[in-house]
This record gives sequence, structure tokens and C-alpha cells, in this order.
Amino acid sequence: MIVHGAGRIANIKNLNLEKGNVKSSSNGILVNDFLQSVSNPDVYVAGDVVASKNPNATPKAGFEGELVASNLLSGNTVKAKYDEIPRVVFTIPALASVGKNEMELKKGGFNFRVNYQDTSNGYTSKRMCETCSGFKVLIDNETDKILGAHLIGPHAEEVINIFSLAIKLGLTTSDLRNSTLYSYPTSSSDIPYMLN
Repeated sequence: MIVHGAGRIANIKNLNLEKGNVKSSSNGILVNDFLQSVSNPDVYVAGDVVASKNPNATPKAGFEGELVASNLLSGNTVKAKYDEIPRVVFTIPALASVGKNEMELKKGGFNFRVNYQDTSNGYTSKRMCETCSGFKVLIDNETDKILGAHLIGPHAEEVINIFSLAIKLGLTTSDLRNSTLYSYPTSSSDIPYMLN
């Protein structure tokens, strides 16, 4: 079986954007941080047609739709921040990510540490007969906040949501280490071990 999962391409060729003075690239419509056209301030854009380095996904489009509505009604007050939106590849096992990766953090000059472990031999993986699992959590050394999380394994598509919430709310590792926050034995009950 072959599965094509390369994503979607912005379908803007027939929109006649030049007439509306709306600049675009092969990647989509060019926007500022408020999702406003860089060439026509009367135009706001959301979803798959936004020229963005971020993957086109349903949560991103929903987030952008809400952001555009807010900026249209209240003026440009909300900027697009994509770090807290989780990304998931629904393979077996699932692969999930949220926040920044190591390369982005190094380029940004962050002082961070990497918690990494292959958990294929761990209890959660063994009880679910999963032979491929692991995590990488990126943590700010100065604030102890979660900067990114990258998971593969059982229920990664659900566990990533906790890391997404941590990034959005600025939670620290000590906020998430309390084992009483998680029902046991769930995949999320492994989070405290990912933060040591």
C-alpha cells in the first residue's frame, strides 16, 4: 500500500489576486503576523492559502479563522503563534510534535536541555506490544518551561495535547511532574519520567 501524505497545496491560481493587489508566492498568500495581506490591508487570510512554513492542518486553520475574526472585529490585536498547536502523523505508532525543535532553538540562541529516551522497553510500550517508542522534550534551562515535545509511541496523539497546554500556559517541568495529575496506567502517566 502507498499512502500519499505530502499535504495540501494552496489553490489560489484562479483567484485573480493581482486585481485585488494581493501578493502571493507559490506557497500561498503573503501575510503579516496578524494574517493580514502584506500588500492589501483590507484582506485577511486563514487556512491552507496562507503562505506559511507551518503545515496545513485542521487545528491550524481553525486557529487562524478565530484569529482573523478577532482582528477584523477588534483591530490587529492578536498575532499568530503556532508553537502551541500540536502536529500528529497518525501512523502506527503515532508520531506527534508541538513547539520548537532543536535546530530552531539553537538558531534562536536558547539555553535549553534535551530529555531524550528510547522507551521501546518501557512498561507502557511492552503492555501495548509496541516495539517502537520514544520521546524528546526540550526544556528552557533558565525558566524550566517546556519549549518543545516530540513523541512516538502508544497514544502519542493524545499525550502531545498535555505538552501543547504546557507550552500555551507557560508551565514548568515541576508543574507537570506531579504523578497525581495522571491516571495510571495511561500513556500520559509517563510524562513525569519525560521531564527528569
